[in-house]
Amino acid sequence: MDYIFDGFKQAFALLLSGDESVYSAIYTTLLSSSFSIVLALLVGFVLGFALGFFEFKGKKTLKLLVDTSLSFPTVAVGLIIYTFISSRGPLGDLNLLFTIKALILGQFVLALPIIIALFSSLIQNMPQKHFLLIKSYHLSFASMVLTIVYELRFALISVIALAYGRIVAEVGVAMIVGGNIKYHTRTITTAISLETNKGEFATGIALGLVLIAIAFVLNFITHKFDKAKK
Repeated sequence: MDYIFDGFKQAFALLLSGDESVYSAIYTTLLSSSFSIVLALLVGFVLGFALGFFEFKGKKTLKLLVDTSLSFPTVAVGLIIYTFISSRGPLGDLNLLFTIKALILGQFVLALPIIIALFSSLIQNMPQKHFLLIKSYHLSFASMVLTIVYELRFALISVIALAYGRIVAEVGVAMIVGGNIKYHTRTITTAISLETNKGEFATGIALGLVLIAIAFVLNFITHKFDKAKK
């Protein structure tokens, strides 16, 4: 048991000392995930609202495809993106592979179906009396959309937290398209995998504690908004 206690002791020492490799992985994770979640929200809210609000031919099929994409393994998603942005892929000239931009793209692809699927479900399951009340105000379409989003604001916080939690904790996409390059594209999860395999348990524990802290903050925010909704 001594090596476990020593590991935690060294982990806290790394965090308190501002170890460069540890904080570089934390910075890369927060930077890429923040950009990707914002992009996913901008696109996902529009597509999710359209999928949940409008009726059109092929809607059920599209909804099925979006729901199915939720269960795609992250490694498979990373492999697909890799084939597109590698030097021999159609987007190879953009030189995205093994860059922060590739991480953002990969995390965006992971977060987008979560936001679309859950937001469209919120729209479809919105209480009829609320929807009819909003329609009775004869608002412009843009104002009606903003009103509906406001009505669903507490539930949307949970959607955002869920999507953000997935992209922060994933390994496959970050490893494949990011390349796990130290001080450049190494994230918390890829660093944990590498350092643990190298026997650097203290670094792995330090980064694991940060990942747990992020998860705790996300769950705390979700819980607070759930209580506010009630």
